[in-house]
Amino acid sequence: MTDDKPIEAGPPDNAELPQPVVKHRRFNASLIWLVPALAALVGLSLVVSNWLQAGPQITISFQSAEGLDAGKTPVKYKNVVIGRVNKIRLSSDRSHVLVNVALEKSAEGFATKDTRYWVVRPRIGLGGVSGIDTLLSGAFIGADVGDSTDYEDEFKGLELPPPVNHGAPGRSFVLHSDDLGSLDIGSPVYYRRIQVGRVASYQLDQDGKGVSLHIFVDGPNDKFVTRSSRFWNASGVDVSIGANGLKLNTQSLATVLAGGVAFQDPPGPHDSTPAPEDNAYTLFGDQTTAMAPPDGTPRYIRMRFEQSVRGLAVDAPVEFLGLNIGKVVSVRLDYDEQKQRFPVVVGAVIYPQRLGAAYDKLEALAKAHGENPDLSQLMGHLVEHGLRAQARTGNLLTGQLYVALDFIPKTPKVAFDPAAKPLTIPTVTGSFDKLQEQMAGIVDKLDKVPFDSIGQNLDQTLVGLNRTLKQVNGQTLPALSDTLHGVQRTMGTANETLAGDSPLQQNLGATLEQLQRMARSLRVLTDYLGGHPEALVRGRQADPKPAEPQPVTTPAALSPAQGSKP
Repeated sequence: MTDDKPIEAGPPDNAELPQPVVKHRRFNASLIWLVPALAALVGLSLVVSNWLQAGPQITISFQSAEGLDAGKTPVKYKNVVIGRVNKIRLSSDRSHVLVNVALEKSAEGFATKDTRYWVVRPRIGLGGVSGIDTLLSGAFIGADVGDSTDYEDEFKGLELPPPVNHGAPGRSFVLHSDDLGSLDIGSPVYYRRIQVGRVASYQLDQDGKGVSLHIFVDGPNDKFVTRSSRFWNASGVDVSIGANGLKLNTQSLATVLAGGVAFQDPPGPHDSTPAPEDNAYTLFGDQTTAMAPPDGTPRYIRMRFEQSVRGLAVDAPVEFLGLNIGKVVSVRLDYDEQKQRFPVVVGAVIYPQRLGAAYDKLEALAKAHGENPDLSQLMGHLVEHGLRAQARTGNLLTGQLYVALDFIPKTPKVAFDPAAKPLTIPTVTGSFDKLQEQMAGIVDKLDKVPFDSIGQNLDQTLVGLNRTLKQVNGQTLPALSDTLHGVQRTMGTANETLAGDSPLQQNLGATLEQLQRMARSLRVLTDYLGGHPEALVRGRQADPKPAEPQPVTTPAALSPAQGSKP
């Protein structure tokens, strides 16, 4: 058997292979490639357009992202959208949130240093309700642009809306006060009980001894703030009781709850020039203090009381003849080694200018006599004439005391040193202490009254009086009753006798008529004797007879005698 094996062919001869023909064709683009090319161009143009129209990217930090939503929450200025929140994230220390905002191209001016941002939410306060529209549309970020042109892309957002926007008509002023009281940012500012502004901000003074408040008064009412204007804290209710009754004053209900500031020009001549921007004023505690004349330079005085001054506290008034001229600034105990007692040393500040024209006259008189018009010398003359300090009761219900500087008659002379520092005013016992001494004297006198013997004598007297009353009831009263019955019978008889139809009354009437006729006859007789006094000697002459009447001739009777012609 034989195996059939295929015969392997050898490599072909190059001469036998055909030569390839290479043809160079021109590139012919198909129309199908035009569509993606146009799409790429459109996309590129959109990218370039968005890049050219895109505004700045800014970052705002807030305490919380409540109400904010990335991609939805807008940024508005005067209710016009100028940007949108595109990202919200926590800060690295997790103390606040960072909100990335993409502003529009037209809002490039909002990426400046003095621009302010805050979240607008529904807020209910004493000043009213704000942000009601956000209940339906949601919260948004409000913006307020300033005057700066310096670029800034990082901002710290406000937790509350700013009380005053940039560019608002009006002026700002500065008020200085000892404390803030119930005032806060946004507290109203009133002029004649009309709100004309608000408190914009406040801060502690650098020395820490007071507070500076910045207020903003809206135009055109800012023209009413003059160089002479007085500002006072209008918070709460001012209650006063005077000769005209009870008075209750308040600016509005909002000031009672949240506080407020009021201002007005003082009465009388004053500088009515409008105040410049950021002019400084003093914020007084109430309207009465604000409208009072200037106090002038204060003077410190000291008083030494030998009796208790319970009820006298710091800020208690110091009065001169009923006029408030200062206040108490300190009350402390001292020790007198010689008398072994603890006197009370009271320090006070007085304002001589509050005396007004009286103080000016005292200074003029001192200068006219060639004397030093200093307060120490003037007080020395007043002390010589009986001026003393006295702690008096200001309120019987609370027991509060005040210091009264008054002239005490017949007071003993005391040594006074006008050069002493501080000036020491002599004192006398207070009126209430005198009343207590008088009451104690009365009690001592009452203790000396022999009430025991008086009581025994009174008991004996009452026993005798009781016996007398029994005797009166047993004997005197029955006899008195019989006497009264007799008097009643007598009165009945008298009534019958004096009745109108009784014989006595009729006889009395006839007698009175006869007396009347007799009186008329006497009157006629006296009249006749007055005209004929000789009748007392000769008697009354007979009355002359009346003359006979003459016949009266009438024209009819005379006509026959005269005759007539036929």
